[in-house]
Amino acid sequence: MVEKKNKTIFWILVGIGLYLMSTGLSYATFIYIVKPPEEKNAGFISPLPVNEGREKIVADAPKTEACPLNGGLFSKAERSIWEKRRPLGVMIENHVDSRPQSGLSKADIVYEVVAEGGITRFLAIYFCQAAAEDVLVGPVRSSRTYFLDWISEYGDYPLYAHVGGANVSGKANAMGQIRDYGWVNKGNDLDQFSLSFPTFWRDYERLGRPVATEHTVYSTTDRLWEAAQKRGLTQTDKDGNRWDDDFVSWKHKEEENGDNRGQVNKIEFSFSRSYSDYNVRWEYNQSSNLYSRFNGGQPHMDLDNNQQLSFKVVAIQLMKETGPIDDLKHLLYQTKGEGSALIFQDGQVIKGKWVKKDRISRTIFFDEKGKEIEFTAGPVWIETLPAGNEVSY
Repeated sequence: MVEKKNKTIFWILVGIGLYLMSTGLSYATFIYIVKPPEEKNAGFISPLPVNEGREKIVADAPKTEACPLNGGLFSKAERSIWEKRRPLGVMIENHVDSRPQSGLSKADIVYEVVAEGGITRFLAIYFCQAAAEDVLVGPVRSSRTYFLDWISEYGDYPLYAHVGGANVSGKANAMGQIRDYGWVNKGNDLDQFSLSFPTFWRDYERLGRPVATEHTVYSTTDRLWEAAQKRGLTQTDKDGNRWDDDFVSWKHKEEENGDNRGQVNKIEFSFSRSYSDYNVRWEYNQSSNLYSRFNGGQPHMDLDNNQQLSFKVVAIQLMKETGPIDDLKHLLYQTKGEGSALIFQDGQVIKGKWVKKDRISRTIFFDEKGKEIEFTAGPVWIETLPAGNEVSY
């Protein structure tokens, strides 16, 4: 009886030990992996060679240097920083539960289109505006094939940050295409599944309310540029080739003065009749010459600076939409070829078309007379709607 009792006590103690061990491991995982304490308490860890020179940025320094992406003007100190990098594209979601997002107000260019089920997603391009600060970006989500066609326009092996992507057979196979393009071997594919913490992390409390796991992945522009730098991708690659050797910039112009600004002050459209949460409205302010964005009827705010998203140019391109093409409701868009377009800038609208020859070619916008449209210098937002959708203005 004594021996049996001792064995029972022994196994009870073993069970308690295993429980305490598993609890400790779970707690450690929760604290150090799922919710790294420095994210809340110590601010961003700024990695650094990529930030060299940031201390020289002066807020009121003359803005004399044009951003090659959108023509906006910046200081020489900011240019000295972006010249050591290559453009960075980040997939940021727009699910209702992910709002408000972080970092969209600091993007030089943003693309929006439906990912699936009427829910839109953004490809935010960072280069010049992010020179002055380390920008928190997210929630970061997965890739889709048509976004690859747009990020491919930004020179030789542009940086592309995402959390996995469509990995199916057929034309919607974004992950397969990334491999086929050589981006994995080259290192410009910044997939969260290959980088993990501390380049990416999950924050379940950022929005101050419970959210599903898929809405919790974040990073910063500096961390992503640092990851690229470690892979030998700065303004050049390991072979010394510059990212912009074949980059084609849009044509840019100065903004119109107040007397020449138009009165087209509201733009409205929907991506799908079934999902009003993704309806878009842009309101033009003649004084600031900016278009402010409304998302699902509400001002579209950036969580980290509490600013409403405002851009100099809103370009709407209409494309043939195909799908859903599989059980996962993936869509395809005819990103190559040409189609109708509307360009809103300086309070005016220009009717025309978009043209893109192939995957790596720049999408160029032309007016009805066939002349390339000069974009007003500053941040650009590109909306992609299914051909036939109505745009009210």
